[in-house]
Amino acid sequence: MDPAITPFELKSRLADFPPVALVDVRRQPAFDDNPRVIPGAVRRPPEALEAWASTLEPWRSVVVYCVRGHEVSQNAASALRARGLDARYVAGGIEQWKVEGFPTRSLASPTRWVTRERPKIDRIACPWLVRRFIDPAAEFFYVPTEEVRAFASAHDAEPFDVPDVRYTHRGHECSFDAFVRLHDLRDPALAALATIVRGADTGMPEIAPEAPGLLTVSRGLSAIFADDHETLRWGMLVYDSLYACYRETHGIETT
Repeated sequence: MDPAITPFELKSRLADFPPVALVDVRRQPAFDDNPRVIPGAVRRPPEALEAWASTLEPWRSVVVYCVRGHEVSQNAASALRARGLDARYVAGGIEQWKVEGFPTRSLASPTRWVTRERPKIDRIACPWLVRRFIDPAAEFFYVPTEEVRAFASAHDAEPFDVPDVRYTHRGHECSFDAFVRLHDLRDPALAALATIVRGADTGMPEIAPEAPGLLTVSRGLSAIFADDHETLRWGMLVYDSLYACYRETHGIETT
């Protein structure tokens, strides 16, 4: 397999699901000269690849880019492939991306979110929704229930799935519904998934035949992993799979 991918191919792959994990690996001086990124990218320093490579989801392809697609991104892609990942680099880098008329954006600071520890349904589904549809670099923190508000205040994090906050239950809706509503995410596949999450999370399994299964799988993940972030990491695969299924149901092509 040619490890290079053209900007046009990348543009197409970003519309697939799950989208490729797009990583800006420019060295800091190069980034400072042009602090804009390809939409959907997260910033990771190439010299710290050993640390961040382990956070990548192994079921997703990875695309890295540097300034012009030379040794920085090529070496990063090679190192990721050596770890068993499907990794490629952008031919011509971000400069070629711009030459071909594709957009860039300013890199915003990652959003930060905090909720109760030991997640099962909403507290996995909501981070999945944020990282796939709102902010791919979003950071999530799980803390004891009584510490959520203090942590949110001290660390400029948005609390969710706790009482009396914006992103929480309302009537029959669960926190996942709140994210969909507040971010105006209009997507029939996402609406179908929201019904399943609501049924599993709020004790109404009868509203979706898949809800009991999601609840069972979620309890199993929580039992397997003592670390909440590992639960989240593998829970992302569960929601990727469900959403991909409903994209197909609604006639949206997937990878």
